[in-house]
Amino acid sequence: MMIEWELYRSFLGVLREGSLSGAARVLGVAQPTVGRHIATLEGALGLALFTRSQTGLLPTEAALVLRPHAQAMESTAAALERTAASYGDGVRGVVRVTASEVIGLEVLPQVVGRLRERYPELKVELVLSNEVQDLLQREADVAVRMTRPSQDQLVARRIGSVELGLHASGAYLARHGAPASLDELSQHSLIGYDRPTPFVRAALKRWPQFARERLALRTDSDAAQLALIRADAGIGVCQAALARRSPALVRLLPEAFSLELETWVTMHEDLRDSPRCRVTFDALVEALGDYTRNTEGLV
Repeated sequence: MMIEWELYRSFLGVLREGSLSGAARVLGVAQPTVGRHIATLEGALGLALFTRSQTGLLPTEAALVLRPHAQAMESTAAALERTAASYGDGVRGVVRVTASEVIGLEVLPQVVGRLRERYPELKVELVLSNEVQDLLQREADVAVRMTRPSQDQLVARRIGSVELGLHASGAYLARHGAPASLDELSQHSLIGYDRPTPFVRAALKRWPQFARERLALRTDSDAAQLALIRADAGIGVCQAALARRSPALVRLLPEAFSLELETWVTMHEDLRDSPRCRVTFDALVEALGDYTRNTEGLV
Protein backbone atom coordinates (compact mmCIF):
# COMPACT_ATOMS: atom_id res chain seq x y z
CA MET A 1 0.00 0.00 0.00
CA MET A 2 1.34 3.40 -1.02
CA ILE A 3 1.00 5.98 1.75
CA GLU A 4 0.93 9.64 0.72
CA TRP A 5 3.76 11.88 1.88
CA GLU A 6 1.29 14.41 3.33
CA LEU A 7 0.33 11.89 6.02
CA TYR A 8 3.93 11.63 7.17
CA ARG A 9 4.26 15.42 7.00
CA SER A 10 1.38 15.77 9.45
CA PHE A 11 2.86 12.98 11.57
CA LEU A 12 6.13 14.92 11.91
CA GLY A 13 4.22 18.11 12.63
CA VAL A 14 2.39 16.52 15.56
CA LEU A 15 5.62 14.95 16.84
CA ARG A 16 7.32 18.35 16.89
CA GLU A 17 4.44 20.45 18.20
CA GLY A 18 2.78 17.94 20.54
CA SER A 19 -0.77 18.71 19.40
CA LEU A 20 -3.03 18.74 16.36
CA SER A 21 -3.59 22.48 16.66
CA GLY A 22 0.14 23.22 16.86
CA ALA A 23 0.89 21.05 13.86
CA ALA A 24 -1.95 22.64 11.88
CA ARG A 25 -0.63 26.12 12.64
CA VAL A 26 2.91 25.27 11.53
CA LEU A 27 1.79 23.36 8.43
CA GLY A 28 -0.78 25.96 7.40
CA VAL A 29 -3.73 23.57 7.25
CA ALA A 30 -6.91 23.05 9.24
CA GLN A 31 -6.77 21.11 12.49
CA PRO A 32 -9.34 18.52 11.33
CA THR A 33 -7.13 17.86 8.31
CA VAL A 34 -4.17 17.01 10.54
CA GLY A 35 -6.38 14.78 12.69
CA ARG A 36 -7.68 12.99 9.62
CA HIS A 37 -4.12 12.49 8.33
CA ILE A 38 -3.01 10.92 11.64
CA ALA A 39 -6.03 8.61 11.75
CA THR A 40 -5.49 7.55 8.13
CA LEU A 41 -1.79 6.89 8.74
CA GLU A 42 -2.50 4.85 11.87
CA GLY A 43 -5.05 2.80 9.93
CA ALA A 44 -2.68 2.23 7.02
CA LEU A 45 0.18 1.17 9.30
CA GLY A 46 -1.95 -0.75 11.75
CA LEU A 47 -0.28 1.10 14.62
CA ALA A 48 -1.24 3.58 17.31
CA LEU A 49 1.09 6.57 16.93
CA PHE A 50 -0.07 8.92 19.70
CA THR A 51 -1.80 8.77 23.07
CA ARG A 52 -3.65 11.66 24.64
CA SER A 53 -2.48 13.26 27.87
CA GLN A 54 -3.18 16.43 29.83
CA THR A 55 -0.22 18.10 28.12
CA GLY A 56 -1.14 17.06 24.56
CA LEU A 57 -0.40 14.12 22.30
CA LEU A 58 2.42 11.81 23.36
CA PRO A 59 4.19 9.66 20.76
CA THR A 60 4.07 5.90 21.21
CA GLU A 61 7.18 3.73 20.98
CA ALA A 62 6.20 2.90 17.40
CA ALA A 63 6.04 6.60 16.52
CA LEU A 64 9.53 7.21 17.90
CA VAL A 65 10.92 4.30 15.90
CA LEU A 66 9.29 5.63 12.72
CA ARG A 67 10.42 9.20 13.30
CA PRO A 68 13.92 9.04 11.68
CA HIS A 69 12.48 7.37 8.59
CA ALA A 70 9.85 10.10 8.22
CA GLN A 71 12.54 12.73 8.72
CA ALA A 72 14.59 11.12 5.94
CA MET A 73 11.53 11.34 3.67
CA GLU A 74 11.12 15.00 4.62
CA SER A 75 14.76 15.73 3.80
CA THR A 76 14.49 13.98 0.45
CA ALA A 77 11.27 15.81 -0.46
CA ALA A 78 12.84 19.16 0.43
CA ALA A 79 15.95 18.36 -1.61
CA LEU A 80 13.79 17.36 -4.59
CA GLU A 81 11.92 20.67 -4.43
CA ARG A 82 15.13 22.69 -4.09
CA THR A 83 16.82 20.87 -6.95
CA ALA A 84 13.84 21.14 -9.29
CA ALA A 85 13.46 24.84 -8.53
CA SER A 86 17.09 25.57 -9.32
CA TYR A 87 17.22 24.36 -12.92
CA GLY A 88 16.32 26.52 -15.86
CA ASP A 89 17.46 29.95 -16.93
CA GLY A 90 19.34 32.11 -14.48
CA VAL A 91 20.36 31.68 -10.86
CA ARG A 92 17.25 31.15 -8.80
CA GLY A 93 15.71 28.89 -6.20
CA VAL A 94 16.88 27.69 -2.80
CA VAL A 95 20.41 26.61 -1.92
CA ARG A 96 21.02 24.99 1.46
CA VAL A 97 24.49 25.63 2.90
CA THR A 98 25.92 23.94 5.98
CA ALA A 99 28.96 25.06 7.95
CA SER A 100 30.37 25.08 11.46
CA GLU A 101 28.98 27.64 13.88
CA VAL A 102 32.00 29.95 13.82
CA ILE A 103 32.40 29.93 10.03
CA GLY A 104 28.64 30.38 9.68
CA LEU A 105 28.55 33.36 12.03
CA GLU A 106 31.82 35.07 11.17
CA VAL A 107 32.44 34.39 7.45
CA LEU A 108 29.26 33.32 5.66
CA PRO A 109 27.06 36.40 6.31
CA GLN A 110 29.23 38.52 4.01
CA VAL A 111 29.16 35.79 1.33
CA VAL A 112 25.40 35.45 1.52
CA GLY A 113 24.91 39.20 1.39
CA ARG A 114 26.98 39.53 -1.78
CA LEU A 115 25.21 36.57 -3.41
CA ARG A 116 21.80 38.08 -2.74
CA GLU A 117 22.87 41.43 -4.16
CA ARG A 118 24.08 39.77 -7.35
CA TYR A 119 21.33 37.13 -7.64
CA PRO A 120 18.12 38.50 -6.10
CA GLU A 121 16.14 35.35 -7.03
CA LEU A 122 18.49 33.14 -5.04
CA LYS A 123 17.34 32.10 -1.57
CA VAL A 124 19.89 30.80 0.93
CA GLU A 125 19.25 28.48 3.88
CA LEU A 126 22.04 28.25 6.45
CA VAL A 127 22.48 25.16 8.62
CA LEU A 128 25.04 25.96 11.31
CA SER A 129 26.26 22.86 13.10
CA ASN A 130 29.50 21.15 13.97
CA GLU A 131 27.89 17.85 13.00
CA VAL A 132 28.58 16.75 9.43
CA GLN A 133 25.46 16.95 7.26
CA ASP A 134 25.06 14.12 4.73
CA LEU A 135 25.31 15.59 1.23
CA LEU A 136 24.55 12.21 -0.34
CA GLN A 137 21.19 12.22 1.46
CA ARG A 138 20.76 15.87 0.39
CA GLU A 139 20.54 17.22 3.94
CA ALA A 140 22.37 20.19 2.40
CA ASP A 141 23.46 21.26 -1.09
CA VAL A 142 26.84 22.85 -0.37
CA ALA A 143 28.97 22.26 2.72
CA VAL A 144 31.96 23.93 4.33
CA ARG A 145 33.78 21.16 6.18
CA MET A 146 36.75 21.18 8.50
CA THR A 147 37.69 17.62 7.56
CA ARG A 148 38.54 15.83 4.33
CA PRO A 149 35.39 14.50 2.57
CA SER A 150 35.35 10.73 2.19
CA GLN A 151 32.50 10.10 -0.28
CA ASP A 152 33.44 9.58 -3.93
CA GLN A 153 30.26 11.24 -5.23
CA LEU A 154 31.24 14.69 -3.98
CA VAL A 155 32.88 17.58 -5.78
CA ALA A 156 35.38 18.92 -3.26
CA ARG A 157 37.87 21.77 -3.23
CA ARG A 158 40.50 22.01 -0.54
CA ILE A 159 40.76 25.62 0.57
CA GLY A 160 43.70 25.24 2.93
CA SER A 161 44.04 25.03 6.69
CA VAL A 162 42.57 27.12 9.47
CA GLU A 163 44.96 27.50 12.38
CA LEU A 164 43.67 27.28 15.93
CA GLY A 165 45.47 28.99 18.77
CA LEU A 166 45.10 30.04 22.38
CA HIS A 167 43.58 33.49 22.83
CA ALA A 168 42.33 35.81 25.51
CA SER A 169 41.12 39.36 25.56
CA GLY A 170 43.45 42.19 26.47
CA ALA A 171 41.13 43.07 29.36
CA TYR A 172 41.38 39.56 30.83
CA LEU A 173 45.18 39.58 30.55
CA ALA A 174 45.36 43.02 32.16
CA ARG A 175 43.60 41.59 35.22
CA HIS A 176 45.25 38.18 35.42
CA GLY A 177 48.49 38.41 33.47
CA ALA A 178 49.60 36.24 30.56
CA PRO A 179 50.77 32.66 31.11
CA ALA A 180 54.47 32.15 30.34
CA SER A 181 54.01 28.42 29.67
CA LEU A 182 51.33 25.80 29.19
CA ASP A 183 51.79 24.69 32.79
CA GLU A 184 50.81 28.17 33.99
CA LEU A 185 47.40 27.75 32.32
CA SER A 186 46.30 25.98 35.51
CA GLN A 187 46.31 29.41 37.17
CA HIS A 188 43.77 30.76 34.69
CA SER A 189 40.12 30.33 33.74
CA LEU A 190 40.17 27.95 30.79
CA ILE A 191 37.32 27.87 28.29
CA GLY A 192 36.63 24.65 26.41
CA TYR A 193 34.51 21.66 25.53
CA ASP A 194 31.94 19.78 27.60
CA ARG A 195 31.81 16.41 25.78
CA PRO A 196 35.07 15.34 24.12
CA THR A 197 34.96 14.60 20.39
CA PRO A 198 37.48 12.36 18.60
CA PHE A 199 39.30 15.55 17.55
CA VAL A 200 39.50 16.71 21.17
CA ARG A 201 40.67 13.31 22.40
CA ALA A 202 43.48 13.34 19.85
CA ALA A 203 44.50 16.87 20.92
CA LEU A 204 44.50 15.87 24.61
CA LYS A 205 47.25 13.36 23.97
CA ARG A 206 49.50 16.27 23.07
CA TRP A 207 48.07 18.87 25.45
CA PRO A 208 46.82 17.20 28.64
CA GLN A 209 46.56 20.65 30.23
CA PHE A 210 43.09 20.84 28.64
CA ALA A 211 41.58 17.83 30.36
CA ARG A 212 37.90 18.45 31.05
CA GLU A 213 38.26 18.71 34.83
CA ARG A 214 40.70 21.61 34.37
CA LEU A 215 38.25 23.70 32.36
CA ALA A 216 36.48 26.47 34.27
CA LEU A 217 33.93 27.17 31.51
CA ARG A 218 32.58 24.33 29.40
CA THR A 219 30.39 24.36 26.30
CA ASP A 220 30.30 22.31 23.11
CA SER A 221 29.31 25.39 21.12
CA ASP A 222 32.33 26.93 19.38
CA ALA A 223 30.37 30.16 19.01
CA ALA A 224 29.73 30.26 22.76
CA GLN A 225 33.42 29.62 23.47
CA LEU A 226 34.34 32.52 21.20
CA ALA A 227 31.78 34.75 22.90
CA LEU A 228 33.25 33.88 26.30
CA ILE A 229 36.76 34.75 25.13
CA ARG A 230 35.52 38.06 23.77
CA ALA A 231 33.66 38.73 27.03
CA ASP A 232 36.95 38.65 29.02
CA ALA A 233 35.94 35.38 30.73
CA GLY A 234 39.17 33.47 30.24
CA ILE A 235 41.58 31.76 27.85
CA GLY A 236 40.28 29.56 25.05
CA VAL A 237 40.94 28.19 21.59
CA CYS A 238 39.77 30.06 18.53
CA GLN A 239 40.69 30.47 14.88
CA ALA A 240 43.80 32.58 14.48
CA ALA A 241 42.54 34.24 11.30
CA LEU A 242 39.40 35.30 13.11
CA ALA A 243 41.34 36.59 16.11
CA ARG A 244 43.48 38.75 13.82
CA ARG A 245 40.30 40.57 12.86
CA SER A 246 39.64 41.42 16.52
CA PRO A 247 42.15 43.89 18.00
CA ALA A 248 40.89 43.04 21.49
CA LEU A 249 42.08 39.41 21.25
CA VAL A 250 45.67 38.41 22.00
CA ARG A 251 47.40 35.23 20.79
CA LEU A 252 49.11 33.28 23.59
CA LEU A 253 51.95 30.75 23.43
CA PRO A 254 51.86 30.28 19.64
CA GLU A 255 54.96 28.10 19.58
CA ALA A 256 53.63 25.80 22.27
CA PHE A 257 50.06 25.48 21.02
CA SER A 258 48.92 25.41 17.40
CA LEU A 259 46.35 23.19 15.68
CA GLU A 260 45.31 23.14 12.03
CA LEU A 261 41.95 22.21 10.54
CA GLU A 262 41.73 21.33 6.85
CA THR A 263 39.00 23.36 5.17
CA TRP A 264 36.97 22.08 2.23
CA VAL A 265 33.99 23.26 0.18
CA THR A 266 31.94 20.34 -1.12
CA MET A 267 28.74 19.51 -2.96
CA HIS A 268 27.18 16.47 -4.62
CA GLU A 269 28.49 15.85 -8.12
CA ASP A 270 24.93 15.82 -9.47
CA LEU A 271 24.64 19.51 -8.56
CA ARG A 272 27.70 20.74 -10.47
CA ASP A 273 25.44 21.86 -13.37
CA SER A 274 22.96 23.59 -11.06
CA PRO A 275 23.43 27.37 -11.47
CA ARG A 276 22.41 28.17 -7.90
CA CYS A 277 24.81 25.59 -6.42
CA ARG A 278 27.68 26.44 -8.74
CA VAL A 279 27.67 30.17 -7.95
CA THR A 280 27.32 29.45 -4.23
CA PHE A 281 30.16 26.92 -4.33
CA ASP A 282 32.43 29.38 -6.17
CA ALA A 283 31.56 32.24 -3.83
CA LEU A 284 32.42 30.13 -0.78
CA VAL A 285 35.72 29.03 -2.32
CA GLU A 286 36.69 32.64 -2.99
CA ALA A 287 35.68 33.93 0.44
CA LEU A 288 37.26 31.09 2.38
CA GLY A 289 40.37 31.35 0.24
CA ASP A 290 40.71 34.95 1.38
CA TYR A 291 40.08 33.81 4.94
CA THR A 292 42.72 31.08 4.98
CA ARG A 293 45.06 32.72 2.40
CA ASN A 294 45.82 29.27 1.05
CA THR A 295 43.40 28.29 -1.71
CA GLU A 296 44.28 25.14 -3.59
CA GLY A 297 42.89 23.39 -6.63
CA LEU A 298 39.87 21.23 -7.32
CA VAL A 299 40.24 17.54 -6.52
